[in-house]
Amino acid sequence: MIVFWLVLTILFIIFATAKLKWHPFLVLILSAFLVALFYQVPLNTVAKTISDGFGGILGYIGLVIVFGTIIGLILEKTGAAIVMAETVIKVLGPRFPTLTMSIVGAVVSVPVFCDSGYIILNSLKESLAERLRVSSVAMSIALATGLYATHTFVPPTPGPIAAAGNLGLETNLGLVIMVGVVVTAVAVLAGWWWSNRFLNATPDNIDAMDAPAATLPENMKTRDDYSHMPSATMAFLPIIVPIVLICLSSVANFPSTPFGSGIVTDILVFIGNPLTALLIGLFLSFLLINTDQKTQQISDSISQGLVVAAPILLITGAGGAFGAMLKVTPIGDYLGTTLSALGLGIFMPFIVSAALKTAQGSTTVALVTTSAMVAPLLDQIGLDSELGRVFCVMAIGAGAMTISHANDSFFWIVSQFSRMSVAQAYKAHSMATGIQGVTSIMFIWLLTLVFI
Repeated sequence: MIVFWLVLTILFIIFATAKLKWHPFLVLILSAFLVALFYQVPLNTVAKTISDGFGGILGYIGLVIVFGTIIGLILEKTGAAIVMAETVIKVLGPRFPTLTMSIVGAVVSVPVFCDSGYIILNSLKESLAERLRVSSVAMSIALATGLYATHTFVPPTPGPIAAAGNLGLETNLGLVIMVGVVVTAVAVLAGWWWSNRFLNATPDNIDAMDAPAATLPENMKTRDDYSHMPSATMAFLPIIVPIVLICLSSVANFPSTPFGSGIVTDILVFIGNPLTALLIGLFLSFLLINTDQKTQQISDSISQGLVVAAPILLITGAGGAFGAMLKVTPIGDYLGTTLSALGLGIFMPFIVSAALKTAQGSTTVALVTTSAMVAPLLDQIGLDSELGRVFCVMAIGAGAMTISHANDSFFWIVSQFSRMSVAQAYKAHSMATGIQGVTSIMFIWLLTLVFI
């Protein structure tokens, strides 16, 4: 019955989000109450457990998500994301166009959501495909898989940050970033390999060659809409500086104390705290705004960023509440013993995350829900060390990209802007994300064999 109630809760999450289209925030909060009911948690502790779980995860991660979201929005609005993409293209050159497009996507998707990233880079991708005489289908898949890789593995993207917070890694995001970059490289190469299968393909939409590209969403700009573009250095600063600071802080905290135990280490730990580092990145992003009404533009960007971040914060908090309720039930000990006997280890969070992603479509929901569900089981599945938790975040990310299909908004953005039919998008894009996820989890498994 312990397993039955958990399976029933998971089925409720899938049915409510995928079929009934309820908001994930409400679904996760209701799931926390269902868990309390199913496992007969004392009634006088239910409300406090949910409130503490909700507030606990947002108490630290919440501001990090907000700052990261605002930085991404400003990079998008000021044209800095396009400058970043063009800079990568200049550095890598035209020799391997699909690989270049994959790397462009991976770089841009660190601060910018993959949906927005694809839209703002679409015109650049099409012009590059035409100039280099490369299939636009291959270039589309290369871009989409590059964007998708960092979206699921590398903070400060909200999904990986929330997963890291649920697994107790909120103060060691630097290690998550470093491992995430390595895993991302493998995922990017897998997506690039699949994209090259379509080098001779053309979009098979009936009116593909005559119809205009999908209409840009309101307020979304292309390169021609910008009267002033920032320099490459200024475009990269708001995201590179925080990442470097966070990584330096993680290195400073190593037991070997590479920077000593004095004031230098204290300063590095302070400015490399994700909250401080992203606040610094936020102020650097303000330098990109170059208008006569700069103060107003900054205020508007913050307001828009808060609107964009709000649903993510609510889902993250609800995931924390759900996880907190699971921790006070016997499910952790029971499942941990059972899964240890089965030897699933790192594959367990991958399977759960992949099932949630495929069923309900949202990568962020899969990351948040799975990390909350797996947190009580870390010790039993052998992932309770610092590095084990990081690999668990990676495994959840690999599952959260497996697979993108018709219930995922990213699937429709890629297919519509690339002029692919649904059938071709399934063959090209959905298969690519499946290959990325499976390749990534196999690589992560090999890493656990070496380091754990």
